[in-house]
Amino acid sequence: MNYARYLHTASVLTNGSVLVVGGWNGINYLNSAELYDPITGSWTITGNLNYARYMHTASVLIDGTVLVAGGSNGSYNPDSAEIYDPSTGSWAITGNLNYARSSHTASVLTDGKVLITGGSGSFGLLNSAEIYDPSTGSWITTGNLNHARLKHRASVLADGKVLITGGGNNSVHYLNSAELYDSSAGNWTFTSNLNYARYGHTASVLKNGKVLVTGGLGSGFQSSSELYEPLTGTWSNTGNLNSPRYEHTATLLIDGKLLVAGGSVNCYHM
Repeated sequence: MNYARYLHTASVLTNGSVLVVGGWNGINYLNSAELYDPITGSWTITGNLNYARYMHTASVLIDGTVLVAGGSNGSYNPDSAEIYDPSTGSWAITGNLNYARSSHTASVLTDGKVLITGGSGSFGLLNSAEIYDPSTGSWITTGNLNHARLKHRASVLADGKVLITGGGNNSVHYLNSAELYDSSAGNWTFTSNLNYARYGHTASVLKNGKVLVTGGLGSGFQSSSELYEPLTGTWSNTGNLNSPRYEHTATLLIDGKLLVAGGSVNCYHM
């Protein structure tokens, strides 16, 4: 990359390029963005964000544009959101979130709207959720999570429901709870608890519709993995990672395998 960065986002665009946005370089919070071309293996600078941010979310919308929402700039959590247009390489401000937040989740629903949940707000952790409508550029609140949480994960299931897993509710308390969002009713219901409390993990929807959760931080750095079966709402343990890690990535490959990479353990980056 042209700039070192941490707690940024990376989004695969419809043309196959990867858009990397914002983050922190250890000194400054970044408004820069750059594009990776997998064919040439090269990086190019693209338009700057209007606001520097890290711990934000980035969502590729149905029309191919990218919604960046919330985050932090080190001093406060902005409630701003902006849209990247790949055809022009520029950013435009869109409607503000109802609640400023960082370390939240963002999920593109089956109707093309974006569900934002939880995170760290201006006055503590949030249980609120809100939905962005790309057709109007506005946000509306929806049902609250049962548990306030940050650094949790959200997975859109085959039936359109959204599974929220784990997260933290303060600096030392990690959650094993999971809940489901029904967009038709706008409400949340608990499902079975994870076998291990964790935050900063990954939660990936596999080709068979199950959700694979890996790693994270709980009672120490986790190497454990577990599978959620949506048909029964239950969790089962599966093979452990070779190395414990948190704030790593998990990428579903074309052949259905899952690539887990990077992360941190004992304050060392992997």
